[in-house]
Amino acid sequence: MNHSVARLLLLTLFLLRPAIGQFNLAGGGGDSSAKVSASIVSEVKAAAPGQPFRVAVKLVHEEHWHTYGKELPPEVVGKPTRLKWTLPEGWTVEELPWPATREVESTDGKKSQGYDGTVYLPAKIIPGGKAGDVAEIAVKVDALACNPENCMPVKPEAKLSITLADKAVIDPAMAEVFGKTASAAPESSAPPADKATVKPVERSFAGYLLFAFIGGLILNIMPCVFPVLGIKIMSVVQQAGEDKKQVLLHGLAYTLGILLCFWALGGLVIALGKTWGFQLQSPGFVYGLCVFFLVFGLNMAGLFEIGVSAVGVGANLQSKHGLGGSFFSGLLATVVATPCSAPFLGSALGYTVTLPAAEAMLMFTMIGLGLASPFLVLSLAPNLIAALPRPGAWMESFKQGMSFLLFGTVAFLAWVLTGMIEGQPMLFLLFSLVIIALGCWIYGRWALPHKPARTRYLAVLLMLGCFIGGLTLGWPNVGQSAASDGSHVEGGLTWDAWSPEKVAELRAAKKPVYIDFTAKWCFTCQVNKRVYKDAALQKLIADKKITLLKADWTNEDPRITKALSDLGKAAVPVNVLYLPGQSEPVVLPELLSVENVSAAMGQIKE
Repeated sequence: MNHSVARLLLLTLFLLRPAIGQFNLAGGGGDSSAKVSASIVSEVKAAAPGQPFRVAVKLVHEEHWHTYGKELPPEVVGKPTRLKWTLPEGWTVEELPWPATREVESTDGKKSQGYDGTVYLPAKIIPGGKAGDVAEIAVKVDALACNPENCMPVKPEAKLSITLADKAVIDPAMAEVFGKTASAAPESSAPPADKATVKPVERSFAGYLLFAFIGGLILNIMPCVFPVLGIKIMSVVQQAGEDKKQVLLHGLAYTLGILLCFWALGGLVIALGKTWGFQLQSPGFVYGLCVFFLVFGLNMAGLFEIGVSAVGVGANLQSKHGLGGSFFSGLLATVVATPCSAPFLGSALGYTVTLPAAEAMLMFTMIGLGLASPFLVLSLAPNLIAALPRPGAWMESFKQGMSFLLFGTVAFLAWVLTGMIEGQPMLFLLFSLVIIALGCWIYGRWALPHKPARTRYLAVLLMLGCFIGGLTLGWPNVGQSAASDGSHVEGGLTWDAWSPEKVAELRAAKKPVYIDFTAKWCFTCQVNKRVYKDAALQKLIADKKITLLKADWTNEDPRITKALSDLGKAAVPVNVLYLPGQSEPVVLPELLSVENVSAAMGQIKE
């Protein structure tokens, strides 16, 4: 995929720009102080009213980190650096040409254009006021900081007090800084680069779009999503003998449902500064999914039938209902797909939160298309549909068998709730599911068309009573949490609870620290835990005296959200290893193996 294709894809969101143009990425970035610091320097010790003078924003980048210039060349993927000035009333500012960018090391060891080391970004100030005033000027930097592995938004701020006098007083200490031409190269330990020989970046924006699509495709095999895909396969089997145009409409409705849900969730992530999968951090939302999948599973198992009384309704109405079902399935697939950061998707999501709103929404669109692609391809290929088995009596057994996938999802979501709800409230929650299942059984046993009207009405009332009573009994109290601040043993290893203070303390003591950012609702996180049961890896951890910390993000925790943002991540799983004496952690792949964890830990010197 080249730049022309990427630009073409951007046009798909052109009509959405009015709707999303007000969104911004506030809250999406981390604290900038560790990566890029800012200060203001002035060429004068004292300024005179009405007489222009120069200032410069001094950016100091941590080693291996860089930011971008005021404008980006077409081949460079990044975010232009912006300065927002706050001046006293009557003062004005004019930007001056910035220093030339240089070749810097970007993601995956490739090259880009930007600023590293120390750089001065000049501006001209025209002061107001009168002699004797002491004024304060401030600036807020909005930039994207990147190293060879990660990118993150940074927003350092700086202030400078200026005294006004009858005559400006030059500061000789700043003569060297302001004596440079506007095109002078920034200070850096690296030699100047010939701009004409710079090679393009490229993990490129198009590359991240591809990663987003592949990540969305992989989401189909996640345990919460796979049952939904199974249901759609069931619907394709039912439609195998129907008009191919109708099957295509189902595929398009399913895709539209996925895309609309991704756009809505993406908009919330951008506008509210939330993180991907934030809805699964709500006990009420998880409980609602639990109830939904339980009722849906009981329906597929044959305990009751929805819409039995609707038999005989015209085919046209049934067709519309079917398309609505496909659309709803797309919405549902997206809602339950978001908590996990599948391989390829983690880096794409981390990159997405640094983008302007329109580009970020395009990334979410590509994830949605990846998720929708299996069913969409099936509906677009008449030959594949023709090869499917014809509808028959076997379909009832197939439908009932598919219900166990939904029951498995209920079990997984109930286990997720054990990380949010503890003690007796969790017991009541489980009992509430039993009561709701009883209501479904009553409805399926007595609310049948051939039963007397009184019996059917009574059955409906009892069913509603069971649902209302069950929901009242089981609805989780958000204030109750099973989170623990102590240590625990898991997989034969002792894990301490993560905190920023604990990390700082261990790193100050020059101890190796391994952090597992995880959540119960993240299936990939649970798959990764198999690695820690390996005896050789456990011995390596003991020999290297590595402290293990678990950052449990099952419930919303602003500290963990910030820590992930500082790492350039927007979703879990994230696993990092801090080596003694090194400022930046080793960030492991989303999908762990004994080999890649051992290789990272093998870097620790005795």
